[in-house]
Amino acid sequence: MTKRRDVLMGLAATPVLLSSANLPAAEQPQFLFVQNARHMRYANGRLTLMDVSPITVLFSDRPERLAGHMLTEAFVPFWSEGDDSFKKDPPNADLSVLERGQDANVVLTLREPRLEGRDLSYRVDVLEGQPPATGGAASLFIDIIGRPITPVSFAGADRRMWRRRAV
Repeated sequence: MTKRRDVLMGLAATPVLLSSANLPAAEQPQFLFVQNARHMRYANGRLTLMDVSPITVLFSDRPERLAGHMLTEAFVPFWSEGDDSFKKDPPNADLSVLERGQDANVVLTLREPRLEGRDLSYRVDVLEGQPPATGGAASLFIDIIGRPITPVSFAGADRRMWRRRAV
């Protein structure tokens, strides 16, 4: 059975990540993902990251504290791989958008990624907040392995607004 973290171990081939490949499954790191774009658009339940970065950043939470990256074009097919895939258990995400000096944070559940040229789109369910119809620079913080509203869930955690804002 292929699991997402096993696939990531192969995709993000850094010496630090490879050193954890022999850990038992319960001890393997759980990765979070960040996707950045120059602009965003939201309409009819579809979020589009326009001019998305070709690199998706990944990192693990404590205690491993590992970081790496993968090609965004490799992230899309990776979505449906393994028994614990994002397709079977859609992840939560926090969308942070900057527009005219204002920021907006929206908590979403992501489904059905589609990469067309430099635009990456998801069908989304809005959990908290309201996505703007359009916006400037946007970052999408994708939660670990679809654990909605748990203490280890970034998007599900009840974070205060001051912690979300860029200074």
